[in-house]
Amino acid sequence: MTVLVNLIVTLGMLHVVTTGLRLIDPTRYRRTARLWPLLATPGALCLWLPRGAPATALAVLYATATWALAAGAVPLRPRGTRRTGGPLPAPVEVAVLTALVSPAVAGTALVAERAGYRLFGFDLDVLALTVPHFHFAGFTAALVAGLVCRAAGSDGGSGPGTGASARRAAYSVPTRTLLVLVGYFIGDPAELVGAVVPTTGMWAVALTTWRAIRPGARDRATRALLATSAGVLVVTMLLALWWATGEATGITHPTLTWTAATHGLGNALGFALCSLCAWRRLTMDRQEMTR
Repeated sequence: MTVLVNLIVTLGMLHVVTTGLRLIDPTRYRRTARLWPLLATPGALCLWLPRGAPATALAVLYATATWALAAGAVPLRPRGTRRTGGPLPAPVEVAVLTALVSPAVAGTALVAERAGYRLFGFDLDVLALTVPHFHFAGFTAALVAGLVCRAAGSDGGSGPGTGASARRAAYSVPTRTLLVLVGYFIGDPAELVGAVVPTTGMWAVALTTWRAIRPGARDRATRALLATSAGVLVVTMLLALWWATGEATGITHPTLTWTAATHGLGNALGFALCSLCAWRRLTMDRQEMTR
């Protein structure tokens, strides 16, 4: 499982965050996105070293970059407005801020895990899994939910309740992030609630993507990427719900290793990578149309 998790985390650090920053604000984050692969390289390298001082030092370098990103996110979206002066729905604001803060949680967990320090008493395995979790279930899920919400709101959706469903989905990811953090301290019941909330929210993201976003894509490749991300998201969230329910109730459920190999890998490749590629293509198409 360690090799698989390290590969997923490397993808998140080097590619997912870089692409996500360009989607959030290509002007404000142009320089940061260009430099991010360089800033993230120490974090990726430290994954493959044994725990100790060298790995910890590299992790600190990456964590410092994530902390700076989070600190700069605070004034990113003045309430109710874009920096350009246009309206910005509150759910999008919350989702974007959640995305920008999530890597800092992952970076902090990475430093503790590489140092062999049980931060807040958590097992090192839990800290290790926190790193990919907050790159994908934190950063990517929040960002995509925000993008879907913004698109559904501006386009009017594709059917009754589409916009409202997208708004609830955008709020569900930050809520889930808080519930997961609380669940770390309280235990399985809170973790179960933290699985139910985002499952319904991300299913709403998948449904809105399928009904409102996918039909508007100009080319077949983008529509295929959106369809894949929506379909994979339904399955991976069901797997996460199964695991959390089993942990809380004792019913038969997948092991953590199996969950990482299915839910984790599916989210990283099928949802996150496909979603970001699709939204990158959609953004480029819209830029071409406005020229």
